[in-house]
Amino acid sequence: MTAEQFLADGAAGVALLHLAIGDHQGAFAALELAVAEGVSVAEGASLYYGAPALAFVLSASDHPGLARAKATAINGTADVTRRRLETAHRRIDQHQRPDYAEYDVIRGLTGLGVALRRVGRTDLLRDVLIYLVRLTEPIGALPGWWCRNGPRRDQPTPVGGHGNHGLAHGITGPLALLALTHLDGTQVDGHADAIRRILTWLDAWRQHTAEGAAWWPQTVTRTDLETARPTQAGPLRPSWCYGTPGIARAQQLAARALADPDRRRAAETAFTTCVNDPAQISRLTDRSLCHGTAGLLTTARRIASDAIHPIPLERLACLHRSIISPPDEPAGLLEGRAGAALATTETTTAWDACLLLC
Repeated sequence: MTAEQFLADGAAGVALLHLAIGDHQGAFAALELAVAEGVSVAEGASLYYGAPALAFVLSASDHPGLARAKATAINGTADVTRRRLETAHRRIDQHQRPDYAEYDVIRGLTGLGVALRRVGRTDLLRDVLIYLVRLTEPIGALPGWWCRNGPRRDQPTPVGGHGNHGLAHGITGPLALLALTHLDGTQVDGHADAIRRILTWLDAWRQHTAEGAAWWPQTVTRTDLETARPTQAGPLRPSWCYGTPGIARAQQLAARALADPDRRRAAETAFTTCVNDPAQISRLTDRSLCHGTAGLLTTARRIASDAIHPIPLERLACLHRSIISPPDEPAGLLEGRAGAALATTETTTAWDACLLLC
């Protein structure tokens, strides 16, 4: 794989920052680096790598000099999506369980749906949504998104697999895309039912702190199902990728799609009580988008923009600014300088669609 084509930590992500701030010279330099060895449409291509990543980034600019590259990236994204859909439907037809990389935002079909929505390929986006509806249908006694693999590649798979709730790798990613497209008016048969199935599952696994604040376990296992409670004892860090903020944003979007004001208020309350809990906030130790203060602030802005009642953001902005950039901080988007900068940059581009926040 060509490292610079990674949206997460390569030149593609740096280009997204430059385009967001209107620095076309810097964007061109980063893009030249990203495509120096061609554009990947291999099996690993996704929203965060190869043609789909570049299609997403290039959609932030209408510069005529990028038109050819944009068309090439979009065509490559379409080819990748068709192949991935064929494989996924074959797996479902055989009643096999998925790996989360089949459907998640970072490597899976939800992420490809994000890219297709961004570039206006509504035809193929509908095909992705049809797949996501199928993903929510049960296989036996478990939901269709129950993974056969574990949440971490460096650890053994839990016996019987796991259910993943994180926005980056779990079922709230598909939930957010289903909700956003429903709000767009891009809908397929079973669309609203799929949203409700995911929400019913999340309702079943909602937990509360001693103070009454709602939170969700990052993952659940067969052992958790047998005891009807998560092994995770309490909320972990309030991150975009796996924490309450990302999960709450997905549910807020779903509540808007279903015109459910009570659920919308509950999601917003889950977020505000989370960020007002010193114990949870103290778990944030870096300024990254993925699991640090940049991700929290970016998520907060989107939640606040749709909130029924005002949500102040200055304290979270101050928290983000207070964390000093380490000398070895990488340049990239998800865990580096580009993402940390985008969190505090005034921009008219919806760059955070790659986080499924809008």
